Amino acid sequence: MIVDFMKLQRDENGCQRLIIDWLLADNQRMQALQVAEQMQLNDWMLAAGFVRNLVWDKLHGLQTPLNDIDLIYFDLSDITVERDKAIEAELKRIAPRLPWSVKNQARMHLRNGHSQYQSSVDAMSYWPEVQTAVAVSCQSGVLADVESNAIKELNVTHQLTLHTPFSLTCLFEFAIKQNSKAAYELFEQRVKNKRWLQTYPKLRDNKNW
Repeated sequence: MIVDFMKLQRDENGCQRLIIDWLLADNQRMQALQVAEQMQLNDWMLAAGFVRNLVWDKLHGLQTPLNDIDLIYFDLSDITVERDKAIEAELKRIAPRLPWSVKNQARMHLRNGHSQYQSSVDAMSYWPEVQTAVAVSCQSGVLADVESNAIKELNVTHQLTLHTPFSLTCLFEFAIKQNSKAAYELFEQRVKNKRWLQTYPKLRDNKNW
């Protein structure tokens, strides 16, 4: 299928459908989503490069490795680092080959010098790059194929939901855009350290559009 990436820059629903299709076809990312779902965390999602890099890979015809999997959630009842470490340990026990990183966004405002965040999406609204502030969560279900009151076969379904405080179309703009809430120096440092422009040479670096 030939995808008109330029057209998608104006089509939020089209972006959503295409990203979900790409995620469903990615075995490693689907494994990560299903494992993360087992933790039953409040307002959880896999964010940052989990979705961003998948789209940039498709724009460039690449398949870069998942260097880290950022699981974020929001839980005011326990904002200790130890809680995050315990969740990471459990994730690594279940899926030891996946590079997990866990952060409760209910405490990250303290590190960043902001007012209390209200949710995981609210926390993402402060991240340095607009394209990084996209995440996905998963809800699994079972469809039973019933025949003569006996379950003949079970089919597991996965409902994916994309989350962003901005727009999904930004991922198809061939750009790294600074979030106006973040300092330009931080944005510039991250672009340099992450080497996004070298890995994805079709991208351009923009300060404030």
